[in-house]
Amino acid sequence: MTELLEKPVSGVGAYYVKRLERLGIKTSRDLLRHFPTRYEDFSHVKRIGELRDGDICSVTAKVQEIKNRRAWRRRMFLTEAVVSDETGSMYAIWFNQPFLTRNIPKGALVSLAGKVQYGNKGLYFSNPGYEVVARHPHGDAALRRQERRHTAGLIPIYPETRGLTSRALRFLIQPLLKEASRLPDPLPEALRRRLGLMEFRKAIQAVHFPLSLKTADDARRRFAFEELFLFQLLLFLMKRKLKTLPAPVIKTDLAHVKQFIASLPFELTRDQKKAAWDILKDIAKPSPMNRLLNGDVGSGKTVVAAIAALETLAQGYQVALMAPTEILARQHFEKLFKFLGSFDAKLAMLAAKSTAIADDGLYGKVRRYTLLEKLKKGEPYFVIGTHALIQKEVSFGKLGLVIIDEQHRFGVTQRAHLTRGTQIPHLLSMTATPIPRTLALALYGDLDISLLRELPKGRKTIMTSVVPPARREATYAFMREEIRKGRQAFIICPRIEAQDVGYEEYLSLDTKAVKEEHQRLKEEVFPDLSLEMLHGKMKSEEKERIMATFAENKTHVLVSTSVVEVGIDIPNASAMMIEGADQFGLAQLHQFRGRVGRGEHQSYCFLFTDSAAKAARMRLEAFANVHDGFLLAEEDLKIRGPGEFFGTAQSGIPDLAMRSLKDLSLLELARNEARTLLEHDPQLQSAPFLKARLEEFRQEVHLE
Repeated sequence: MTELLEKPVSGVGAYYVKRLERLGIKTSRDLLRHFPTRYEDFSHVKRIGELRDGDICSVTAKVQEIKNRRAWRRRMFLTEAVVSDETGSMYAIWFNQPFLTRNIPKGALVSLAGKVQYGNKGLYFSNPGYEVVARHPHGDAALRRQERRHTAGLIPIYPETRGLTSRALRFLIQPLLKEASRLPDPLPEALRRRLGLMEFRKAIQAVHFPLSLKTADDARRRFAFEELFLFQLLLFLMKRKLKTLPAPVIKTDLAHVKQFIASLPFELTRDQKKAAWDILKDIAKPSPMNRLLNGDVGSGKTVVAAIAALETLAQGYQVALMAPTEILARQHFEKLFKFLGSFDAKLAMLAAKSTAIADDGLYGKVRRYTLLEKLKKGEPYFVIGTHALIQKEVSFGKLGLVIIDEQHRFGVTQRAHLTRGTQIPHLLSMTATPIPRTLALALYGDLDISLLRELPKGRKTIMTSVVPPARREATYAFMREEIRKGRQAFIICPRIEAQDVGYEEYLSLDTKAVKEEHQRLKEEVFPDLSLEMLHGKMKSEEKERIMATFAENKTHVLVSTSVVEVGIDIPNASAMMIEGADQFGLAQLHQFRGRVGRGEHQSYCFLFTDSAAKAARMRLEAFANVHDGFLLAEEDLKIRGPGEFFGTAQSGIPDLAMRSLKDLSLLELARNEARTLLEHDPQLQSAPFLKARLEEFRQEVHLE
């Protein structure tokens, strides 16, 4: 179907190949489906004398002068040009593009497009799009307006990477459109006509180089529907396939379950009881459970999982729990030992560099080889670990239940790594990220979902406040007092380092960066306390060491980026300061806040912002008064979009479909159409092009 586009992107050198790969583009088809995120409207053509500050338009003018100069303080090259037409002259300036003096010769006729601004020297374009209309105006045949790709009409702006601009992407994509016009449409014609969707040939041209914004919107809607439709087809097919596979039948001993619940030092919430009962009913069936346990931070997911694990162990089967970090795996191990230790449950921990065992009342280290032999023989252990659980040398002889903590996708292929038997283990996925209904439908349509919205009784509300700059020192003093009482604190920064910002931010840098802030706090604010720094660019071993040190209360303050959003549980931490809080989404702020308030102590969250915008402050004030993660997630979905919750790489869902999840009606339409089609044609025999495209899509999204 797509042999023309399956080949690697042609006509580009190694320089562009590497940069395309950064964007996930390996084939011509990938490039063709790299859709614009927006369009610049340069359909307004003006003469220089007509320009006003703030105009978005294009002009055609002669280059009177063009030169490079070095801006040492800003550490960049500036390319400056003076251009003129019969009505006047203006400036154009580009940043870090010194090659433009070769591309745009003095005396050439150029078309410039962008936003007009007013500065010390008068009107100017900042970083405008450009095209050389004629290198020698009186000798060349001028580039006609309809031939201009970058400065006339609606200009597509694509997701970019360093060294690969939208301009370069337009050059690469345009030649592919001719080949694409010969491809068949994967959507059945009857479905397309009934839903009023644009056909593929017209849509692929219109999404990249539209004649109007309405045409672009129609094309984007068509492709958004197609991707959501394919995704829902995959989810339905995966769910159908799973029901045909054999799984262990784990019968429930109600007396045993009641005895365990009675032994707990707290009362289960109604949501916990319902979720536990749904899970127990699932694992009693002969087909594999595939359930998502979605609960806010502190809602008690672990104890619900422990109930299912206890019954599985009692039936002689093994249980495996996989956590994203070794420190969290160790915390799960210790917590589950407290829950299950008195019920003759055998527990073990298996991580990359450590193993431990809790068996027959003994609790301590064990040789890795010894533990692996026990697992291979099928001894009924509850093994808690990291990705070390799915290494080749790990073999489970009788695995009945797999529990995944904060791993948003874990399919049949991964489960196969955990078992060598003829049966498929039951799967329980857990996440502390509250998921709005639209995302749950789209991303977890193949899973049954249990929600834990109630928090356990007695849990203290985290006192949250937006702090004015004048109260910064007082806040530091308050945190110091908490530490004096034996507590610990987090300080969250939006950036790793000051240089890790764009040009405009760099000129007026007011964003706290973790490296600089850690140094300042260590030297000026808390010189007598123990501080550590944590960020995503550190090696895994270093991150694990720092988190372990903090968990052991050997560090007073952890200065970190968003890397602590999940995967760390510090009951002793009672204070959190979030710098640049306006730069985070509501759902992300809620996840940060959930790092404190996990123990018996009253906890506090302080929000700082340098933004003068009234809307930003009002948004943070609203956040401070709302503690329901599901409500905040719904609001964030409206404001910031679904990418706030799951990036493409995490969910597997393509960019355009991801951005379309805000459109509940389109999602439900795609879901209903997918269900109806499979009910009438389970093998898709009536839609061969759709079937072929679905197989390609399966490879692209890597759900398994």
